[in-house]
Amino acid sequence: MIGRAHSTFLFLLCSLLFALPAQAQPDDFIELVERSSPAVVNISATRTAEAAASDPSVQELQELFRRFYGQPGMPPMPQPRERTSMGTGFLISSDGYLITNHHVIDGANEVYVRLQDRRELPATVVGSDPQSDIALLKVDARDLPKLEVGDSNRLRPGQWVVAIGSPFGFEFSVTAGIVSATGRSSFDRSQQYVPFIQTDVAINRGNSGGPLLDTDGRVVGVNSQIFSNTGGFMGVSFAIPIEIAMNTVKQLRERGYVSRGLLGVNIQEVDRDTAVGLGLSRPRGALVSGFSDDSAAKKAGVQVQDVILAFNGREISRSAELPPLVGATEPGSRATLTIFRNGKTIDLPVTIGELPRDATAAAGRTVDPNAAAGNPLGIAVDDLDAEQRAALGLEAGEGVAIVRVIGQSASRAGLQPGDVILMLAGKPVGSAAEFNRLAGQAAAGVPVLLLVRRGEATQFVTVTPDKD
Repeated sequence: MIGRAHSTFLFLLCSLLFALPAQAQPDDFIELVERSSPAVVNISATRTAEAAASDPSVQELQELFRRFYGQPGMPPMPQPRERTSMGTGFLISSDGYLITNHHVIDGANEVYVRLQDRRELPATVVGSDPQSDIALLKVDARDLPKLEVGDSNRLRPGQWVVAIGSPFGFEFSVTAGIVSATGRSSFDRSQQYVPFIQTDVAINRGNSGGPLLDTDGRVVGVNSQIFSNTGGFMGVSFAIPIEIAMNTVKQLRERGYVSRGLLGVNIQEVDRDTAVGLGLSRPRGALVSGFSDDSAAKKAGVQVQDVILAFNGREISRSAELPPLVGATEPGSRATLTIFRNGKTIDLPVTIGELPRDATAAAGRTVDPNAAAGNPLGIAVDDLDAEQRAALGLEAGEGVAIVRVIGQSASRAGLQPGDVILMLAGKPVGSAAEFNRLAGQAAAGVPVLLLVRRGEATQFVTVTPDKD
């Protein structure tokens, strides 16, 4: 009797032990996906690219045909060419607010959202922030499904995560994997304020802007980038932490732009040899190599060759960890820097400054899609208002913001939306009309010198109007 009872106990114990691994497997993804998919949307963004209708040779030929052959004999005008990109987004409110990536809708003339029930709705861009790669859209609908927001700060490497998106246009596709690392820095310097979540979830073109979900179905990230030598998935993908995304959304709704903290220091990594030379026990922290003018750090007493070891008590292991912490700090607030200097560790109080805002980040900005085609440089610009100039440290009537880059030479020169043009061919520009007038005087094939401001750096850039 005892032997039978003992055997029964062992059988039940073994059954329980064998059942544990199965419970640890992601068998409940079916329920998670069925519950979450209705709040995930497919996004199509249409951009119009104009042919070179302003080419002087084309205009002269048209005038020739008009004079000698009349209107019917004129060569046809180049027609606009449309290009549609696909992406993903997800609803965060039942009244139609949704999140996607900035790069999905950047420069789009029309944005449409397709729900799982096949409804297609036009979307309005409420605001967009290039530095976090987050855009907030709005569709006119009610009682929509929405996703719950999770806590990306609790993510740990090895944790299961799920992505829902539209890779290569295959709508509502599901992939799963684990968190590979947290707090990763991007290879794109413009996104140094985002501590990315690295995963091995299969992410491809079309997944951008889709949700990264934990096993409870809560959003912990916004899928944004892949690291690839081929353009396809290679086991390394990156997501924007949901805390970063929701902070961006909150500011876009309340302010129309995103405000970030700024120390105003140039920093670099501390390697092994540098650590020995400075007297550090091991490589760590962010080495200060310079300052911007009138910087918050300089006012606080930070010196060149100081090593910032901690920010508000958060240890800095690598230099890339500092910008996200500072950027997430409210401008004007007080913080504490832990500094290593001459073999000693000291704490310095600092009043955080404000990062100059991207001139194109304001909500509600509308741009004439044909503006770039109207000048031979292929650069569309818009006026800066007083608030934007103040944020960028510019005087009244100084500078115009780039909103689109179409010209091949301008693209090769590295110009991008958000750059501010201060001078064109040695002449100051303070309005879009003035820029277009000066740009219209540029001769094909003759390089034009532009003085361009990006962030706190100002440099000359050469753009050559295309000959054909």
